[in-house]
Amino acid sequence: MGISIGLVGLGQFGTAFAPLFKAHPLVDRIGLCDREPERIEKFAKDPFFEDKFDEKDAYATLDDICKSDLDALVIITQPWLHAPQVIQAMEAGKHAYSAVPIISLPDGDEILDWCDKLVRTCERTGLRYMLGETTYYRASAMFCRRKAAAGEFGTFVHAEGEYFHDVDASCNLRDVSRARENSASGREWQALKKTYIDRGVRSGPMHYPTHSTSGPISVMKAHAVKVCAWGTPSESEDDYFKATSFSNEIALFHMSNGATMRICECRRIAAGGEVFRIYGTHGSYRENTWITGQTIDGRFVNASVTQPLTGEDMRDPLPPEVETAFKKAYGQDDPDSDFVPKGHGGSHPYLVHEFVEAVAQNRQPAINAWEACRYMAPGVMAHKSCLKNGELLDVPDWGEAG
Repeated sequence: MGISIGLVGLGQFGTAFAPLFKAHPLVDRIGLCDREPERIEKFAKDPFFEDKFDEKDAYATLDDICKSDLDALVIITQPWLHAPQVIQAMEAGKHAYSAVPIISLPDGDEILDWCDKLVRTCERTGLRYMLGETTYYRASAMFCRRKAAAGEFGTFVHAEGEYFHDVDASCNLRDVSRARENSASGREWQALKKTYIDRGVRSGPMHYPTHSTSGPISVMKAHAVKVCAWGTPSESEDDYFKATSFSNEIALFHMSNGATMRICECRRIAAGGEVFRIYGTHGSYRENTWITGQTIDGRFVNASVTQPLTGEDMRDPLPPEVETAFKKAYGQDDPDSDFVPKGHGGSHPYLVHEFVEAVAQNRQPAINAWEACRYMAPGVMAHKSCLKNGELLDVPDWGEAG
């Protein structure tokens, strides 16, 4: 017997995930929720959904879907809504998944408070939460976690993660911001955002650090302990940056395993990319390449062997029955065709499978609340350090999953 899942938020990003959640073989029933009814109607009329969706499982509000008997909710709404909506879902007895980040707010203390509330809710309810961090399931991250589990890095020395996304890049952040604020919830956010600006509280790129922190942290299985960081002041005349203190923020962390980690979150930079590098005493990874040593004349020589890698080389396999189901979600009618995962480096199918399987097996998902906080809190404290001109600060930690 499978599980039932409600999808909350059917905008552009939610739409990318809906067919995958519906197709998963462990999902028997789908509910749909959005404040804009035409979004639900699109799926309700889609023949692909008819075997798992019934019109009685259409909901206009989160309050309504929380009253349902669905097992879990997948919340892909606006980033400032994630944490409170997740907690509402869990208080209603639902397991919950949210898009990244845990929450996005200008006030770092509020972000940390929501991190604490999320962990405490998981502890109290015994329900499962998963953060939908795409970098965790990029091929490079999967490969490096396998190498780390086998001990092939040796002792970790240093790691780097960077998210270079200029505001005017091809995926234009100005357009993304305008689209978000044109929605019903976006118009509510505009008024709330003004209250932060009026009291002089401004955000920065490090308040959304998870694309750059999650790779190194998940591979090393270490958390940030201390941070010092510096930022590039925002251009005050640019409307996009009027609610931020910095357009670029760069931080150096001391990690719980003794390694260092450098994280870059940049929105004004003539470069693009979401990458990480990890260096160890016996093996290192950078730019789709594994670097290790070899024994020559009885002597170990490090950094002497490089192995270029492709996504197919690095990616973990999905269960065959899940791949077959996801092919149908992608419209691949040929059962013998190769399955090519899509979305943010091929991460979307893996995120869906991990959450569904975790709920079905009643186990902690890989990116649980405690792990998610370890991706979020370093950025919050890095921003605080930027505001204090590089002052060394402690990074809070909530420990391991209970």
